[in-house]
Amino acid sequence: MNVLASPAQLRASFFRWALFTVPLVLLIGFSAGQLGGPDTPWFAGLVKPAIFPPTIAFPIAWTTLFVLIGLSMALVASAWGAHGRGLALAVFAVHFIVTQGWTLVFFGMQNMIAGLMVLGFGIASLLIALALVWRVRRSAGLLLLPYLAWLCFALVLNYQFLAANPDGGPQNADGAEMTVTL
Repeated sequence: MNVLASPAQLRASFFRWALFTVPLVLLIGFSAGQLGGPDTPWFAGLVKPAIFPPTIAFPIAWTTLFVLIGLSMALVASAWGAHGRGLALAVFAVHFIVTQGWTLVFFGMQNMIAGLMVLGFGIASLLIALALVWRVRRSAGLLLLPYLAWLCFALVLNYQFLAANPDGGPQNADGAEMTVTL
């Protein structure tokens, strides 16, 4: 027998999922941030593009985006019985885990070209995930649009870092000079 859930039950399901997905997304995002960061001599020595925002913008933007992502995933996860729900969650999970590797690649490995590739994958895979999420819950898709905009900005910023530092920036930690070819 199929029984439709009441609006109160649907809200309760969403809140339960949000209590799981928002902290999970925050944990993954902040953990990825520990794999590298801008507080290195290499990054300090890079020529900064004109569009590089104040440093304080990054933690504010990412925290806001992580909360929106968590809420979006809670909306999808709480859509029990929705066609494509599991696929949307799985595709987004793969996208998110891989894209969080950008910090390690760009800051940790000091590889701007590979960072650009991670962001390219991130945008392409987010567009696929966004289409799948949109089919399950339009409101969940809307919550992901600021994240898409930020990834596009990050791609442009990463490219401008590469263009402004064609030699790869200052020497890396082991003293070997880094070279980057365009």
